[in-house]
Amino acid sequence: MVLSIDIGNTNIVFGVSDQNSWIKIWRIQTDWSKTADEYEVIFRTLFASSEISKSEINKTILSSVVPGLIRPFNEMLLHMLGHSPVLVEPSIYSKLPVDVLNPFEIGADIVADATAAFVRYGGPCMVIDFGTALTFTTISKEGKILGVAIAPGLLTALKSLKGNTAQLPDVQLVEPPSVLGGNTIHAIQSGVVFGFAGLVDSIVNRTEAELGGKLTVVATGGLSFILQNVSSKIQIIDENLTLDGLNYIARLL
Repeated sequence: MVLSIDIGNTNIVFGVSDQNSWIKIWRIQTDWSKTADEYEVIFRTLFASSEISKSEINKTILSSVVPGLIRPFNEMLLHMLGHSPVLVEPSIYSKLPVDVLNPFEIGADIVADATAAFVRYGGPCMVIDFGTALTFTTISKEGKILGVAIAPGLLTALKSLKGNTAQLPDVQLVEPPSVLGGNTIHAIQSGVVFGFAGLVDSIVNRTEAELGGKLTVVATGGLSFILQNVSSKIQIIDENLTLDGLNYIARLL
């Protein structure tokens, strides 16, 4: 079995797969202050509750956009599983089916997204990852990562709005009944949900115009479902795309 781990700025998403199917996927909060021992307690507890034997995990792959957590996770995995993880980093990019642009600048999660999208859907395509940041990654027909656009994520924008205003309440991000917000909650939902739908559609339209052709547009990440019915350009919701990409890379190497 393969353990795939994606360390993001807000959440750590990880799962255990057997062949090409996921046995279990978990999502926990990223805590930069936790030690290897503390993360090991969490992993052991979750494995035990899901009746997953760590002895059956023969390979681990790790992607991280939080450099400070790479060493604790490497220590934790070596102690708990008896092997170090394969790290998604420039040294392995030449073995992937995608050609990575600026390998020392691009995020490992973006590489995993691009790999999974190109293998599964072909190119040209675009992956929109709804995380702490909202990223748009465009891959050519030949599998070359052509470029990335980055904007604040939905929750990042919402937290910024809430943190810098005195009277605005916490709001659940769902599609409001109307773009004309009749109360404060609907007004915020309208601005964020419909506003980000416009952002998404505009980036896709501009990219297609620059490339002179249509893209297969794939959305992923925990918040991707929010814009499923309000964006005119999102064609596919693939929530586990990043982990799927990591799983594919682990089995490729």
